[in-house]
Amino acid sequence: MRRVRQWSLAFACGTVVVTTTAAVPAVTLTVANPLPIARPAETIELAVPALKRALSFDDVQTLHVKDDRTGNDLLTQAIDVDDDGVFDLLIFQTPMAPSETRTLTLSVGARHVATRDEFTAYGRFVRERRDDFAWENDRIAHRTYGQALETFARDALTSSAIDIWVKRTRRLIINDWYMVDDYHRDSGEGADMYSAGQSRGCGGNGLWNNGRLYPSANFRDSRVLANGPIRVMFELTYASWDAGGTAVSEVKRVSLDAGQNLSRFESRYRPASPQPLLQAAGIKKVAGSEFALRRDLGVMRTWEAFAGDNGHVGCGVVADPGEIADTPQADGNYLLVTKIPAGGSSVYWAGAGWDRSGDFANLAAWDAYLDAFAARRRAPLTVTLGK
Repeated sequence: MRRVRQWSLAFACGTVVVTTTAAVPAVTLTVANPLPIARPAETIELAVPALKRALSFDDVQTLHVKDDRTGNDLLTQAIDVDDDGVFDLLIFQTPMAPSETRTLTLSVGARHVATRDEFTAYGRFVRERRDDFAWENDRIAHRTYGQALETFARDALTSSAIDIWVKRTRRLIINDWYMVDDYHRDSGEGADMYSAGQSRGCGGNGLWNNGRLYPSANFRDSRVLANGPIRVMFELTYASWDAGGTAVSEVKRVSLDAGQNLSRFESRYRPASPQPLLQAAGIKKVAGSEFALRRDLGVMRTWEAFAGDNGHVGCGVVADPGEIADTPQADGNYLLVTKIPAGGSSVYWAGAGWDRSGDFANLAAWDAYLDAFAARRRAPLTVTLGK
């Protein structure tokens, strides 16, 4: 019998309130920002069942979202969250000024098929690079390591670290960089200049048990659930390992939206019997790096220099402050340990920013971004769907 995993649908949007009771030709969507800070690339999620109560349609991909201020249609993406062949969400992005309320109109029309130039999020399994899984958006790129790399004769590596590829271009680069195979040198678009190795890299995780870190080996399987144009979302499966006397396996769901520097990580662990667990999300310690922990905000970050006069990179982990159990250092990592209830999952965000990307001039800018990101998670947009 197939087991259906239940995953949280709360990625980056606010609460959706449905006030309509009958299908109508068009409905108004009211979006309110409760914070006095800008939200330049905010993703809004609408559940398909709620949309069907408000509008009459056969295919959610035929829905249009019009910005009432400009009269322009916004780019949308339908997502099948549980891979059962039925779309569960419709997402789109709209910038929100501080404390702004704006309206949009939803209607049914011809399906818009996104063009290549409209894609700002993408990811794939890279068999030709010994089972990497790589993902990116218009701001940042990452990869993590699959089974074949563990026995690669030239450069074997057993690690579930998260690697960084920094970018100074908004275009998608994963396929081109792998094809040319010269991505450790910045030729004008960025490069892979970060060495994750067996550390946690920039946001890798592991279980924390009796004061020790127990990370998994490389992932064994992967599947892509959404692949742009706005969000990339995929799952990685890790074989069972011994976490200090507790045998456990993991399924990790990762998503990254356009315009964001942090990916969302959600891990479900499967011990032999349900029990509370502790997870540690980490950042590699590097000599000379600047480290800060703002536990009240759930923010941990570093800022370090790349070798060869290639600028500085910041790594960050953001978690719910109420779930933080400890903030130790172990095995060459700064760690943020969070509590997982029996049968529950762990959710955190992690990512990076480069001072040559055009987005972060210095450490202060990276700190401001992380603090604002944490604030937006604590105070999501309010989204009301009605006539």
